[in-house]
Amino acid sequence: MRKKIIAANWKMHMTQSESEAFLTTFLREIEDNDTVEVVIVPPFTSIPKVSELLTQTQNIKVGAQNMYWERSGAFTGEISPAMLRELFVRYVVLGHSERRAIFGETDEIVNRKVHAAYEEVLRPIVCVGETLGQREKGDVEKVLSTQLRGSLANVGAKELHETVIAYEPVWAIGTGKTASAAEAQKAHAFIRKTLAELTDEATADKVRIQYGGSVKPDNAHELLTQPDIDGALVGGASLDPRSFAQIVKAGAPNG
Repeated sequence: MRKKIIAANWKMHMTQSESEAFLTTFLREIEDNDTVEVVIVPPFTSIPKVSELLTQTQNIKVGAQNMYWERSGAFTGEISPAMLRELFVRYVVLGHSERRAIFGETDEIVNRKVHAAYEEVLRPIVCVGETLGQREKGDVEKVLSTQLRGSLANVGAKELHETVIAYEPVWAIGTGKTASAAEAQKAHAFIRKTLAELTDEATADKVRIQYGGSVKPDNAHELLTQPDIDGALVGGASLDPRSFAQIVKAGAPNG
C-alpha cells in the first residue's frame, strides 16, 4: 500500500509571518493525522521558519520549489541542494510547468537537478504534464513519455523508489479546470506503465504519483480514491490552512 503524499506548493506566496500563521491553524486542524504524508513547500525565504515550526511533527516534511544542480559556485540567484539540506528540506519540486514555461527548463535540465538531488539525499518531486493544445491533438501519452524518459534518464530502481512523480496537466493549473477523475487516472496509469519500462514493475508499483491541477476540497476525495493516484500537489487551495487540511483529510484511508 502506497502512503498518500499531499504537498502544498505555495509558489511565490507566504512571508515568514504568514507561514507561521498558516501552520498555527493547519496543525490544529490535522492534529490527529498519522496516515498521510504532508509536504509544505514554501518560498526559499520562509523555509527556515517552516522547518523550525515543524521540528516536532512526524508526518509533515519540508520541501523546496526548485534548486540548481551544482553544490556551490558563481551562480547568482541560485540555491544549491546542499543549502537546502542544511535547512532540513526533505523534498524538492523539479520541472514544474511554470519553471518549464516561464524559465525555459528542459528535460535535460530537470534531469541534472534530479541527479543532484539524489547526491544530497533529497527526494525529487518530478513534474510532468501536457498543455491543452497537446491534449487536443491526442499527444498526452507522447508528451508524458518524452518528459519522463528525459527527466529520469539514467535513474535506477533504487533512486526511482525515492522519487515522487507529479502529473500536472498544464491546462488545469490555476485555471479552475480539473481533469476528471477518469482522465487523471488514465494518465497516472500510463505514467506507472512508463516507469515500469524504465525500471521494472515492482519498482513502478512502489512509486507515488501525485495529481496536480486545481485540486480543491470538493474534488479531492474522488481524485485521491483512484487506484494510481497517490496524492496531490496543491497550489491555490494550499494557501488556506483549512482548505488544505480538508484535502489532507480526503487522502486518509477513511477520508
